[in-house]
Amino acid sequence: MKVGVHVSIAGKIYSAVDRAKDLGCDTFQIFSRSPRSWATKKLEKSEAEEFCKRRKATKIGPVIVHIPYLINLASPIESLYQRSISAYIEDIKRAEQLSAEYFVTHIGNHKGKGENYGISRIIRALNQIIGQTEPHLKILLENTAGGGTVLGYNFEQIAMIIKGVRENAHFGLCLDTAHAYGAGYDIATKRGLDETLKKIDELIGIEKLFLIHANDSKAPLSSHVDRHEDIGRGKIGKKGFTLVVNHPTLHKLPFILETPKKRPNEDIENLKAIRALEKK
Repeated sequence: MKVGVHVSIAGKIYSAVDRAKDLGCDTFQIFSRSPRSWATKKLEKSEAEEFCKRRKATKIGPVIVHIPYLINLASPIESLYQRSISAYIEDIKRAEQLSAEYFVTHIGNHKGKGENYGISRIIRALNQIIGQTEPHLKILLENTAGGGTVLGYNFEQIAMIIKGVRENAHFGLCLDTAHAYGAGYDIATKRGLDETLKKIDELIGIEKLFLIHANDSKAPLSSHVDRHEDIGRGKIGKKGFTLVVNHPTLHKLPFILETPKKRPNEDIENLKAIRALEKK
């Protein structure tokens, strides 16, 4: 089992590799720039090369780049929609410079225009993006907890998007455990976990599941609330995560923790907690 966390890129982006190594990560996730700002400086070739050099030396992988929060490929506001597409293209190019294997994407928010409207906007945007980037990495659509007008809270919607894009070999799924639980998928029980994975296989194809965002949930089942918790301390709990970690379909996949970072060494504690659940 490969386990890692989302690490900071503060200072120089290649420092993220050192942070991941110091935490004892097997894999790690980053933002390639500030996730809450449109403005960004160019990723210098020398910095990207140093990132790849340090990563090769540590043998940590895969590397995952996460999309910034501001991007919304379902936006009904044309200026924001076009800006999101442009930023998305730039972020894919940055991820490719870093030789990242995966690019995790939030689905989007239709802002009251309707789910079918939002999904059609996303498909149109992704077709344009793929046409302009032809990436080597996999773009992974991340399921959401739902709530409001956010898309991606069920696997039917994600399947529609993947099947709707022209070159869907570029796409896959990132399964977030806290989001799935909040959306109503009872992965804390064996029956619920098996049913969830069966549904993914039927709708999307289990071979397109490449990554797990392993987060416990502060919010109850079917709450449609996105609140992450430390491993084993939330509603999914130790029993639930023992099932997830040791499930034959999931055990081989990389696990990225996006658990709270309110205390010193909290990442190390969560890495230890999830590794302790693995049955040797």
